[in-house]
Amino acid sequence: MQRVNLSTVSEFVFVGLSDAPEIHLLLFVLFLIIYLATMAGNIMLLVTISTNSHLHSPMYFFLSNLSLLDLLCPTITVPKMLGALLLEHKEISFSGCLLQHFFLIAVVGTEIFLLTVMAYDRYMAVCHPLRYPSIVSTKLCAQLAVGTWAVGLLNSLLHTSLVFTLSFCGPNKIQQYYCDIPPVLALSCSSTRSRELVILVVAGVLGSSACVVTVVSYIYILLEILSRNSPGIWQKAFSTCGSHLTVVCLFYGTTICTYVRPSFTYSPPRDRVVSMLYGMLTPLLNPIIYSLRNKEVKRALRRVISRKVYSQSKVMVVSLSLPIPRPLLCTLTLDVAVKTQILSPLPPPFPVSAIPSCVPILVTVCGCVL
Repeated sequence: MQRVNLSTVSEFVFVGLSDAPEIHLLLFVLFLIIYLATMAGNIMLLVTISTNSHLHSPMYFFLSNLSLLDLLCPTITVPKMLGALLLEHKEISFSGCLLQHFFLIAVVGTEIFLLTVMAYDRYMAVCHPLRYPSIVSTKLCAQLAVGTWAVGLLNSLLHTSLVFTLSFCGPNKIQQYYCDIPPVLALSCSSTRSRELVILVVAGVLGSSACVVTVVSYIYILLEILSRNSPGIWQKAFSTCGSHLTVVCLFYGTTICTYVRPSFTYSPPRDRVVSMLYGMLTPLLNPIIYSLRNKEVKRALRRVISRKVYSQSKVMVVSLSLPIPRPLLCTLTLDVAVKTQILSPLPPPFPVSAIPSCVPILVTVCGCVL
């Protein structure tokens, strides 16, 4: 009998977007820009961490996991929303809604636990700096990362099974731009009281536990800072923990408002705004927050950009030097090199300001060797 009920509704329709067709194109452009900026920022942060040996530490290992989650979160929901805005294709199949819900809750849950792990990492770095390298080892980092992903997936599996094994035999219009727990529960024709209670208890226990661990970690960090009188300790602690604390407040606040509350408090207009905060705005702001408030990341970004500029300029110089006759090229380049007193090439990557003076050396090598 349950299978019949489940098969009654074969698709859902998103009606959470604006009903004014004249602003659909404007919303499409706005959300597309936000999505592309989110992708670019997080990919740049991942590339910077992976290519810079100075950032191969536990803190940046967890930060790379956070960037990966911030890539996945909008990718699960935004492309479908853009299709609905541009092509007016607002339908989603029952199985598609189930999968979207599963992956979204998995990513959101994993990010909550990952932020807790990052708070513990900051606590160890500030309160136990001498023991930090031996305690927070590579093995422990891998175990913590795998654990956060595993708990997030299991939590999502529980929530998805509780929601999508209900009977859906009536309305199929979701008051949201993606398949979320409150609007999907509102469409069920069977009693949802017991399952809502289970979801509320599980989300409350896991969410509050993660929040408590994070708060306690920062309380210990604050007490440790107050116990020291060394100059510059506040600035160092703020540069170490300020970015993470900002992200925690932004993400925890929006997700708790969405999931840790009874369903009768659900308000579609308000919840659409809140869901966009953690589903679109937080992934966009995370790489900006960690880049602007972290000197190591800013230095690494400059090195990546300068290396990219140097690589492009080298290719351009080689392509320009090939048609020039070799004897004339060597003579001209040697003359320029003597006049500008360039006695040795700079080690790569070149600073951007040094590229024009390095061009003769590169042309000399390309022309004389070839």
